[in-house]
Amino acid sequence: MAEALRLARKGLYTTDPNPRVGCVIADGAQVSGRGWHQRAGGPHAEIAALRDANHSVRGQTAYVTLEPCSHHGRTPPCVGALLEAGIARVVVAVPDPNPAVAGEGLGQLRESGVDVQTGLMANEAEALNCGFLTRMRTGRPWVRVKSAISLDGRTALRSGESQWISGEASRRDVQHWRARSSVILTGIGTVLADDPSLLARVEGPVSQPLRVVADSRWRTPPTSRLLDDPAQTLVAGDRELPVPAALKAAGAACLPVTVGAGGVDLAELLEALAQREINEVQVEAGAQLCGSLLAAGLVDEILIYQAPMLLGDGGPGPFAMGPLESMAERTHLKVLETTHFGDDLRIRLIPDTRH
Repeated sequence: MAEALRLARKGLYTTDPNPRVGCVIADGAQVSGRGWHQRAGGPHAEIAALRDANHSVRGQTAYVTLEPCSHHGRTPPCVGALLEAGIARVVVAVPDPNPAVAGEGLGQLRESGVDVQTGLMANEAEALNCGFLTRMRTGRPWVRVKSAISLDGRTALRSGESQWISGEASRRDVQHWRARSSVILTGIGTVLADDPSLLARVEGPVSQPLRVVADSRWRTPPTSRLLDDPAQTLVAGDRELPVPAALKAAGAACLPVTVGAGGVDLAELLEALAQREINEVQVEAGAQLCGSLLAAGLVDEILIYQAPMLLGDGGPGPFAMGPLESMAERTHLKVLETTHFGDDLRIRLIPDTRH
């Protein structure tokens, strides 16, 4: 199963909107075939592993990181192929919560006399497909907030200058997180202040993430760098206001949404993104948007790159969420891991549901 997960990671940047899946077919300790899903519309991992086997696999075991599909989608169902090949045992890391599958694949295998086991290395498989699984279970994507901060918790100087807080090693690491994401979400304030491109710059094949701008009043400049390359950009703004013709002419896709006193309805936006088969959203935005997402309970993961420098008073922090009236209002987080990139410390956190 560890080998199947390693294979699945080869599709980390390319499988959207499908999950990353790997498969190993083995006879005891002897591996017969290996495969992984490379991109939507291409062979699933099970089919790739069956094709890789150079002899009969009848009576052998298939180790798969996600429940084999039982329905005909972009490709034929994998359950039928496994049965036809005579696979006797299937070990699955995680059942597929997709309503089109949802246990049906495992059920068909068992009904056909195949020995089925689930749960092996489930945590690792869940982490690999956190976006796909969250979308299927909750109807919204996995949301990851990324921020670079100083030792005193600032994301910029009081003047707004922020390039660069993190070092080159950290910035290279960010590109890999971008590449695995389906969407890079930012706010209109960041667009107007920094004019970012938000492209994923990594070696090898990558499906560039959709750039999404939360822009309640449709202020995104048609000359923005977000609209000056082949990657797609979606602007979400007030459904009660007309969309500027120049914005459409510049190539932006426009999504009218509900806008309230705090700006774009973020829950509605995420639901709309899920309907577009978006799995993972990486947020690279200012304190207001990040704080609003956190306050609404819409953040699943936080990536903090902390640099050993001090920026002084007056600059913003990563989240606008105060002032709090008491310590009981604190937001509790759980540290998943800490890693050094050059002089910087990367901290991965998730909301701590124990508090």
